[in-house]
Amino acid sequence: MNGYNLLETTLRDVLHAINPLREDWTIRFQIIDELRAVVESIESLRGATVEPFGSFASNLFTRWGDLDISIELPNGSYISSPGKKHKQSLLGDVLKALNRKGGWRKLQFISHARVPILKFEGRYNISCDVSINNLSGQMKSKLLFWINEIDGRFRDLVLLVKEWAKAHNINDPKSGTMNSYTLSLLVVFHLQTLEPAILPPLREIYPGNMIDDLTGVRAVAEKRIEETCAVNINRIKSDRSRLINRSTMSELFISFLAKFFEICSRASAQGVSPYAGQLEDINSNMRWPQISHLVARTPVRQQAPSQSMPRATPSSNHSRKGLGTHQHARRKQTHGQLQQQFHNMRVDNRRNGTMNGQAQNTRIDNSRNGTTSGQVKASPSQRQQVWRPIPER
Repeated sequence: MNGYNLLETTLRDVLHAINPLREDWTIRFQIIDELRAVVESIESLRGATVEPFGSFASNLFTRWGDLDISIELPNGSYISSPGKKHKQSLLGDVLKALNRKGGWRKLQFISHARVPILKFEGRYNISCDVSINNLSGQMKSKLLFWINEIDGRFRDLVLLVKEWAKAHNINDPKSGTMNSYTLSLLVVFHLQTLEPAILPPLREIYPGNMIDDLTGVRAVAEKRIEETCAVNINRIKSDRSRLINRSTMSELFISFLAKFFEICSRASAQGVSPYAGQLEDINSNMRWPQISHLVARTPVRQQAPSQSMPRATPSSNHSRKGLGTHQHARRKQTHGQLQQQFHNMRVDNRRNGTMNGQAQNTRIDNSRNGTTSGQVKASPSQRQQVWRPIPER
């Protein structure tokens, strides 16, 4: 078995180990239901709804992934944005109610963050982050979920990159490294800049700014955005003139590491733009903030037109001496063993993220490769609690 075949087998075993099972979906729905009951008991939150977002809503979470929840305040049918002090007060009420009820662990109220957050652990050691009216987070989740409709390899690569980043301690925004959304954007950019590309620039999916376009009646605004994205995604998928990239998961994973090993040296001068599907010079483009970090621009923007992205500096384990030897990640391996195996992977010195042995590029046909396994369909009652259906396994 050659190195690429060994890595391909290992990555598939890792995906099998980290992909959520039906019980992982059920546990998270139970936590949402329990929090919903608490919110309904709070007078200041009468009429509010509880909606998941983040990796759970975009179907990019692992078995031990966090759960992001937004408490949506009633305001008729119109989009509103409560002030920071109001959000702090409401989350304080939630904290008091959770303490009264009991059964919630490690409660932590981060009141002075840009977006106030209440953190806690629910049952089964699932970490939860609760915010108020986090419409931006919900739209980011939807966008990533829609992107996966174009090519299922996107989801698999996101899961692998997130797991690898955790093993290298660069998936923790509290310590100044990258959050999971940023890592997902890097995967989007990587798949946009392959030859041929697997994903289009995000402006071909949604050409505007979703946050700016979320005005007026919420249901109408969200439907308009969803319909625009659906039309464009269907157009992209049905374009028979588009070249198809048949790279394996091992090729995509290693070329991802190689590409961003090179990009790190340009972080002070260039920004990663998934919106445009290319690198952009920061100094010559007033849309970019003047900071010495890698940045990324997407269709989901609020006040500033960019998403700050801390620099990921390759460690000594990421040398250019080639891919390290490693054993298969067996299905019975623990999370820690899988992380150690990812930690031993080193970046190969490949220019422009290209790999030897890539399959020949062909015209796209009706059959799509790279479909994702391990996705579970929820029950009808569960589907009613979240904004989108969960794909079949």
